[in-house]
Amino acid sequence: MTLDNLLAIHKLVRQAPDKLGIAKLLHAAERNLTDAQLAALSNDNRFDAGYKTIMQCAMAALWAHGYRTSTSQPGHHQTAIQTLPKTMGIPAPTVIVLDALRKQRNVNDYEGDPVSDAALASCLDEAAKLLAHTRQWLAAEHPELAE
Repeated sequence: MTLDNLLAIHKLVRQAPDKLGIAKLLHAAERNLTDAQLAALSNDNRFDAGYKTIMQCAMAALWAHGYRTSTSQPGHHQTAIQTLPKTMGIPAPTVIVLDALRKQRNVNDYEGDPVSDAALASCLDEAAKLLAHTRQWLAAEHPELAE
């Protein structure tokens, strides 16, 4: 499914690319990743901050392409993650891992299941890799939007 197909079914909406807005979003992603590494926080809160980094990277990539998720539609986190192959060329196996992290976040948020050390480690690793990739991709593919 293309980004335009997702637009047609109201999973995405148009949003003009904005260098300052994307920069602010990526700075927030960096702050969240830094917070996620604070050992004094619970695994749950660290995971949540790491997951926010992933979402902010996915949102920045969509924004660079002129879209954002429609937050009035259910599943906007899933949509953002599943667009990563289209926006930044993220391989399918990575998207599967990121989607599993989304599901873990939902189980923690909505059912109270604790976040394991292994899930936290995976989230932190994936968040750091995606943030680095997002910065490199933006500089290469959309230098007019990069810092």
